Amino acid sequence: MLDKKIADLLNDQINKELYSAYLYLDFADYYADEGLDGFAHWYEVQAQEERDHAFMMRRYLLNNGVKVELKEIAGPDKTFKNHLAPLEAGYAHEQYVTSLITAIYHEAFGQKDYKTMQFLDWFIKEQGEEETNAEDMIKKMKLFGGDAKGLYALNRELAGRVYAPSATGPAM
Repeated sequence: MLDKKIADLLNDQINKELYSAYLYLDFADYYADEGLDGFAHWYEVQAQEERDHAFMMRRYLLNNGVKVELKEIAGPDKTFKNHLAPLEAGYAHEQYVTSLITAIYHEAFGQKDYKTMQFLDWFIKEQGEEETNAEDMIKKMKLFGGDAKGLYALNRELAGRVYAPSATGPAM
């Protein structure tokens, strides 16, 4: 059985991951309204990945005899004034999620809960990738987004993202 504090942190993280999915759907809606279907698609896939992360944590808790406590998911409250703003908000959000995962890992380390640390190793690696992807999108938007042809090409590139459920998720 998991330590109560670690179980509580993971239960809270499930909520944060589901909020992340809501947030990215909100970004997708913004871009869809702006006629940028590639950007919208990219964030729809991102939302699916965040949902998957919540499900992985849920399964980990269940597999370890912990009752999952689903909590209310807050609605996103962002408004955007330009095409760069959601990308910057996404990067900041990924940094926030990284800090949350790191805090859970820190607690697991303090409790000498090596099984949870091993489970979280995948998420730490994933967060590194998420931050890199978010930062790269900002760079590309700054480089190409101010030009209609560049924005069009970037939008087409992002439309090619394919959702692939993680086959290499964390050991549970």
